[in-house]
Amino acid sequence: MTFSERYGPWALVAGASEGLGAAFATELARRGCNLVLVARRPEPLAALAARLPTHSIPVAADLATVDGVDAAIAATDGLGVGLVVANAAYSPIGRFVDMAPDETARAVNLNCHATLTLAHRFLPGMVERGRGGLIIMSSLAGQQGSPPISVYAATKAFGAVLAEGLWAELRGTGVDVVACLAGAVSTPGLAQAKAKRAPGTLPPERVVTAALRGLGRGPRTVPGLTMRVSSVVMSRLLPRRTAIGIIARASRDLT
Repeated sequence: MTFSERYGPWALVAGASEGLGAAFATELARRGCNLVLVARRPEPLAALAARLPTHSIPVAADLATVDGVDAAIAATDGLGVGLVVANAAYSPIGRFVDMAPDETARAVNLNCHATLTLAHRFLPGMVERGRGGLIIMSSLAGQQGSPPISVYAATKAFGAVLAEGLWAELRGTGVDVVACLAGAVSTPGLAQAKAKRAPGTLPPERVVTAALRGLGRGPRTVPGLTMRVSSVVMSRLLPRRTAIGIIARASRDLT
């Protein structure tokens, strides 16, 4: 099978307007998949859809809301969605005690609940057809407590563990699930949030290639040699409190 035969003919990319989402859309279109592109901002979404070589449906929707998730699902009615990329995310930055509850709730709704709902909607059909895939974009921040992005890190831990469980449950069905635990990625969002480029920062295209390569190979993938080494050191070799302290120091310039 070609990639589009295995994971197409349609792919849904959540958080598609820029950065990783746009890179996923570009690569999936290059591999022959038609696309449902979901993000909040309609202008960059429409511009992306216009320059892709395959058929693309832009859906301007806020996946942190029930109405937004419903709109994304409704846009796929009658389409054979063979791949879902759960990439949309929100990261409130700062001390938890200083945050408004609606900020942290938004992170949970977008990073966890939307992913869960998309999995419920599309995985049963993939299993019935005997083919398909789900990529959940997680983060190395989710391997330990990560101040001052504690809630974001917790939601990314949820996504990684969910993907691992689904990978095991769906083995043998023809449906592949993988968590991609990315480190720093050179996206517009990171450029705005962090003053200094982190060691091992990767371009979005490298992360996308690693995530797609990970389909069918195991429950999780970590893009980039530097980040793979960091993942092992932080999660297996260092005491927990030391790992948390390193993350805290590395995140001091987040704004």
